[in-house]
Amino acid sequence: MGLVQIGASILASLLTGALTRFAQSARAARTHLLLGFSVLAVYWFQPLVPLRFFDFWLPSLTLTLVLLTWFVTNSVSSLASKWYSRENLIALLIIGGIPTIIALTRYLLPNPLFTAAPPPRFVLFLAFVLILAIFLALVSWLSRRFLWILSAVIILLIVILVILKMPALSLQTSILIRTLTNRSIENASFTDLRWIGISYIAFRVIHVLRDRQTGRLPELSLSEFATYVVFFPSLAAGPIDRAERFTQDLRKEFFLTQDELFLGGQRILLGLFKKFVIADALAFIALNDALATQVRTTAWMWVMVYAYTLQIYFDFSGYTDIAIGIARIVGIKLPENFAAPYLKPSLTQFWNSWHMTLTQWFRSYFFNPFNRWIRGFKNMPAWQMILIGQVATMLLIGLWHGITLNFIFWGLWHGLGLFVQNRWSDFIRTRYPDIQQNKLLQSALQIGGIVLTFHFVALGWVFFALTEPALSWQVFLKLFGA
Repeated sequence: MGLVQIGASILASLLTGALTRFAQSARAARTHLLLGFSVLAVYWFQPLVPLRFFDFWLPSLTLTLVLLTWFVTNSVSSLASKWYSRENLIALLIIGGIPTIIALTRYLLPNPLFTAAPPPRFVLFLAFVLILAIFLALVSWLSRRFLWILSAVIILLIVILVILKMPALSLQTSILIRTLTNRSIENASFTDLRWIGISYIAFRVIHVLRDRQTGRLPELSLSEFATYVVFFPSLAAGPIDRAERFTQDLRKEFFLTQDELFLGGQRILLGLFKKFVIADALAFIALNDALATQVRTTAWMWVMVYAYTLQIYFDFSGYTDIAIGIARIVGIKLPENFAAPYLKPSLTQFWNSWHMTLTQWFRSYFFNPFNRWIRGFKNMPAWQMILIGQVATMLLIGLWHGITLNFIFWGLWHGLGLFVQNRWSDFIRTRYPDIQQNKLLQSALQIGGIVLTFHFVALGWVFFALTEPALSWQVFLKLFGA
């Protein structure tokens, strides 16, 4: 999000807090206002893409995923016969009405207001809505008879992520779309499909589908579910909230007070300072492909690595602070995502305090189930189970950022690092059981652990910051004077 989008999000939160006071039902009014602003943000936050009208179609597909998931999950629940309740019909009106108005702006406004480029012709939008209605009716009917539909939607989301995260597949998809629309393929690029927030949206939706499969998902109205998935403060950069926790906040009576406004504003200002002052200043000297090829000295290479290490933290945690602050103004307490990660004495503690909502998601939906499955191999030593589980988890986290060799190496770097740290910790506990009694040694190990962990993480960012393994290898050689 840029400053204009952040400013608009703050204004939307303030308006929601103010207008809620005058509503007959404050709780319902807040939910509907948040849903309306969130649907609008799905379109407004979407950047311009070279594929014609896709700055309109991609947000429309986001809302399609929302509706698809809600209809599927509720077709197998006790709410199956209540989808046409007044609350859900209002939500459908908001979700369908706002895109309709945006589509009509093609004829009403000289320049696009809510999309980066003019929307498509209205007849195309009507055809899209008709096809969507038939598709949702069919899927809803199937999901009442076949439970595998839930798994099919999960697979669909994973396929979408693979296409978007793998440059070769993204490029081929762009070429296919350009061919079908009779456009030149000469300028096709893997960056043509920049779909705002899809990584976080997919994880929220998969969480809901898996919890429905296991019977842990609470009953959610369409307005509650849709607001949770596309909540505008956390749409572009997280954090990844849980539906049950988010809904608890949404269902509480809330009136904006001076204290809440002060706390939210304080958090927003902190995030703005982190992102637009510290992180953006560090970006000038932070490691990237261009600078990596220009630096000739070891000292300056370390400066760039340290700068990137700090920049990525202040950038990401700054956005998180802004999202948490904006959400607080409307009574939603988004989960924390960072807890001083660079001051942790071990890699395990680092990952328990860096992008915490992502780590918790993978722990709940991959690491723990995978470990339970792998324990079925009775003859496999415990250390092998730990190694496979940690490496597999970190590889998936790397691939979530992008299916490239450098992200694979970054995942392996952290997976192997976690395994080595786990073995070392077990060795120390077994060999020196009384080490906790030696305060001086404990302090030395604590400080040494912080320094070692920080530099291990910083070196791992080399893979993350650069695009090619060969360039990463050159940076490592320069860092160590080779």
